[in-house]
Amino acid sequence: MKKKVAFVCVHNSCRSQMAEGWAKKLGTDVLEAYSAGTESYSEVKPLAVQVMEEAGVDMSGHHPKLLSDIPAEVDILITMGCNVECPYVPCKHREDWGLADPSGGPIEDYRKTRDIIKEKVEDLIQRVKNNQI
Repeated sequence: MKKKVAFVCVHNSCRSQMAEGWAKKLGTDVLEAYSAGTESYSEVKPLAVQVMEEAGVDMSGHHPKLLSDIPAEVDILITMGCNVECPYVPCKHREDWGLADPSGGPIEDYRKTRDIIKEKVEDLIQRVKNNQI
């Protein structure tokens, strides 16, 4: 059975969107992936979409979502290191990835963040497959 995972950030415009994109590309056999933000935002950062596209992940249809837009209860909750108090989301496992926000920086920062998130998602997928989560 797939585990529901939610990647949560402040605006759901960059890091959490990248994580959702990677989880949907790499972990469809074990994960049902969502992402959301604690505050509304107008769009997914164009550079986030661009660097994910470079890596073969299409995020052109993605848009920022709020916590109310995703399932009320998930198996795994991943916060991205936003230094924000996340509202309580019922979950069986919670972790914070402590990622710096590349927003406003050069495209190289987005690429580094993309690659770090890919590694973390791959590790998450392995832990789910090994019943460690």
